[in-house]
Amino acid sequence: MCGAAALAIGVLSLAASAEPVSDPGANFEKCYGISKAGQNDCQTATHSCAGMSKQNADGASWLYVPKGTCKKLVGASLTIRN
Repeated sequence: MCGAAALAIGVLSLAASAEPVSDPGANFEKCYGISKAGQNDCQTATHSCAGMSKQNADGASWLYVPKGTCKKLVGASLTIRN
């Protein structure tokens, strides 16, 4: 039973992380090209939800960062990069 319970918890955790991240408000901006694989905040042209990016620094995947931070990061962009 312990194995089944651990599996159920793992599946629930995965499902919860695949939902869109709520908009944190005006003090944040979307920053493209900085997320690690599986750590993006929401959908792109290739997937529909958070945590589904397949590669590091995907130019179509984004994270919310405090406003003004994105332009300070190497490889980051305020717009989608292909």
